[in-house]
This record gives sequence, structure tokens and C-alpha cells, in this order.
Amino acid sequence: MSKHGNQLAFAVEGLIEEGEAFRRLAVERAPRCFDVIVIGGGQSGLSVGYHLQKLGLSFVILDASARIGDVWRKRWDTLRLFTPARYDGLDGWPFPGPPDAFPTKDEMADYLESYAEHFQLPVRSDTRVTRLSREGERYRVEAGAERFEAEHVVVAMASYQAPNVPNFSKELSPGIVQLHSSEYRGLSQLQPGGVLVVGAANSGAEIAIETVRRHRTLLSGRDPGELPFSIGGFWSRLIAPLLFRVVFPHILSIKTPMGRRARTKMLRSGAPRIRQRRTDLEQAGVEWAARTSSAKAGVPLLADGRTVEVRNVIWCTGYSSGLSWIELPIFDDDGEPRHVSGLVENEPGLYFVGQHFQHSLSSTMIHGVGRDAVRMVQALHARLLGRLTLEDETLELAPNEASKRG
Repeated sequence: MSKHGNQLAFAVEGLIEEGEAFRRLAVERAPRCFDVIVIGGGQSGLSVGYHLQKLGLSFVILDASARIGDVWRKRWDTLRLFTPARYDGLDGWPFPGPPDAFPTKDEMADYLESYAEHFQLPVRSDTRVTRLSREGERYRVEAGAERFEAEHVVVAMASYQAPNVPNFSKELSPGIVQLHSSEYRGLSQLQPGGVLVVGAANSGAEIAIETVRRHRTLLSGRDPGELPFSIGGFWSRLIAPLLFRVVFPHILSIKTPMGRRARTKMLRSGAPRIRQRRTDLEQAGVEWAARTSSAKAGVPLLADGRTVEVRNVIWCTGYSSGLSWIELPIFDDDGEPRHVSGLVENEPGLYFVGQHFQHSLSSTMIHGVGRDAVRMVQALHARLLGRLTLEDETLELAPNEASKRG
């Protein structure tokens, strides 16, 4: 073949290779289409998936973690659930083990992983959603280079996604170890010296009762109050069925005046401590301190004007919703999603499950996410069938599901 012939052959071959690469790229970037996309593979997402599967709908559950249950595995080592095992199972499969025991965070993680395997739920792990938008009547979900499309999207995530740490934390001395509660695993992360735990709600109290065993520990912040009984005691076991089956899901809900007042207070001020009582903390040696307001000369400054010389600070200062990847006009002035029991009024194909006090106090509890999942899946199914009207926007459980929950 002549020199010009070889050049032509190479050029044609190059064009073919480039064309094939473009075709593969186009195929890879073509969106995967489903009836429903569920974002989040924790207890909320798996509960939604269980009920979608019963309807025979095509769906996928997208989860950022490498392994189902990792959100639980990454909490501090000694964490135990606040509810006994009899109330920690999801729909269709009870939690294994003694019913009155309080499972560890690893036992909960393994249960969720087994649950997904048992029901063969289509979870795609290592898939972090980076954008949710809408094109016409369909929603587009992007996760890196992957794209997914559906008419319905369920954001099945708790309100606690992005750790909140005050800006003045940057003014503390670099010699102070600083950890958010989401980063704290155990005492080995701390250096010798005092510990300031900022935030006196559940996480702060649980961590303080652990750190005080080896370190002088100050617990800083407003006291949110506590339950009037021990969760592991006789009275707790006696009244637990009433609380979990009646009070939390029905009385303390957005449908009752008492529930609406409780919701407003809890969203503003937080929930009372569940396990650690103030007397228990004080007897263990935890020192109560005023709110941490700023930094002075590289150390924490309290609202009462005192500075505290500590070598470790653990920020138990909560989370923000972490939903900035949702590019839809659904947020209020505080950056929180506007919804009624999980239904978004101006986005009829978008739903939430797992939000704090979404419909009732039990909405963020493991035993309660299934109830909200049923409600959202019922609404979704009704919309698919064209039957949902504005008057139906706060659906109740179907009789068969309600009876299963007592």
C-alpha cells in the first residue's frame, strides 16, 4: 500500500475508534429509567423499598455508603439504640435477639444489611447523589457520571446529614483536638487533658458519660430536659407499648394540637435526653457548664464569661439537612424542605421519608419510619393511578398495615 493509502487507512481507523468511543460514552451517559428512585439506603430507604417491591414497581435505591448500614457502623463504638429490640425491626422482618435488649450500633447495621439481602432490594451502594432536578414531568438524578430518571423520587434520609460546627471553632488553638460527634469513635482519639463536650442533648450526654471515665469532662449547653423514667427500668417496659403504639405515632402528630405544639418546640429546641439523666451525669463526675459562645485567646469562652482550659473539644452541635444538591424550589427561608407529612405540594412526584417529626414524633424512630414509608408509597401509587386529590394529601395507613403495627 502507498504512503498516502496508509495515511488514509490510519485516518479511517482513527475515526472508527473515536466514533466507537463516543457511542460507548453516549450509552454510559444515557439515563437509567425507573418508576421510582429512592435516595438513601438506611432504614427509611429500605422501608420504602420494601413497600415499593410489594407493588411491583421498578425502582432503585441509591446509597452513598460503601456498605448498607455503614452510617450506623461509623458512629462511636459504644453507641446503643434508645429503643429495645422489639421496636427496632422494619416491616416484614423483626429484629433478632432478646426483645428487651438495646442493640448495639453494629447489630443495627448488620440487621439493615441482612434486611436488604433477605428481600433482595435493589440497592446501589457507593452511589452518592450530587444533583436532583426536573425536566418536564420527570426527575433527573445525577450521581457523578451516572444519570437516573423517574417520575417519582423519594428522598429517604434523616434531617441529620451535614455536621454543624460553629465558625469560631477555627479560632481555637491548633493544639486542641476537635471532633464532631459524627467523627468521634472512642477515647483513643483524645489526648491527655480535659474534654469539653458542647451540646447537652442525647449525643453529648452519651459521649460525656464515656469520656469522664478518663478525662475531666465539662458538658456545655442548655439542658433540654430528660424523660421522667429510666428507659431500661420496670416502668419503661410497662408503658412502652402505650408510648410506641399510641402516643408517639398518633397523639404526638401534626394532626393534633398537642402534636403540633410538640413539633414546633422540638424543631426549635431539640428532644429531651432519653438515657442519661442529669443526676447520673453529675454522679459520674461530669461538670455542667454554660453554653460555649465563642473563643478567646485560643480557648473556648462560655456564655457566663469563663474560659475553659481543655485539650479536647467534641462538638455535639447537631446537623443541617445537607440537601443543597436538590435543585428544586422546595426550601423555606431556613433552608429546610417544605412538605406536609413528606408530601411536597409544588412537586407532586417528590416525597420525603425520615425527616425529623415528619408526621409524628415516631417519624425519626426506627419503628416509625415504616409507617411514613407506607403513607408515601400509598400516595405515590395513587398518583400513578391518577387518583390522588388535594384532599388526600395526608393519607393514613391502610387497615392491614395499621393492624400489623398494633
